[in-house]
Amino acid sequence: MTKTTQLDAWRGDFGDRYVDRNETLTDVLRMRTRMWAELLKGTYGAEPESILEVGCNIGLNLRSIDRLTGAALHAVEPNAKARERLLRDKVLPAANLHDATGQSLPFGDASMDMVFSAGVLIHVHPDDLGAVADEMHRVSGRWLLVAEYFSAKPESIPYRGRDDLLFKRDFGGFFLDRFNDLEVVDDGFLWQRTSGIDDMTWVLFRKKNR
Repeated sequence: MTKTTQLDAWRGDFGDRYVDRNETLTDVLRMRTRMWAELLKGTYGAEPESILEVGCNIGLNLRSIDRLTGAALHAVEPNAKARERLLRDKVLPAANLHDATGQSLPFGDASMDMVFSAGVLIHVHPDDLGAVADEMHRVSGRWLLVAEYFSAKPESIPYRGRDDLLFKRDFGGFFLDRFNDLEVVDDGFLWQRTSGIDDMTWVLFRKKNR
């Protein structure tokens, strides 16, 4: 890992405050479940039996996905307070939740049917993005999904008084250009008013011949 500033922030008080701002409200989960029903449609006929979220916070995505599939859910999350909340709410069994980062995923090659990030790659320093993408690609057996803020050109955006914690770019294009074995299955736009998540673009990839 070439930068530590971002990870230190999310492991510490800054990350704890982010946990406090998130709540598993009924309306939020309803919208998020509707969102995931749309995102997973492209996997029909080859539905993932195991799904890994890279950076899950308190698990709003995982709680929603669990309503739609019987897949075994896994996650890595560097913030201890978020992990405590996940275990307290029984979102994941302890064996499926890891104190780890996207730069070094504690899983074997192609061990997860699907690997995804949602609003996490935007907080990875550009110098580290390639390493995270490589790990997500390595661990994925078939499906990769990224849902992130979009910008045609890479840019840094001020975020809660910091200039080094939010980065926008064409993340889907980044993956497609980096890995020649990926094909786009579906893509779209997530509108905050109906998804319960910030305005984002998303891309579902499949590894060719998988």
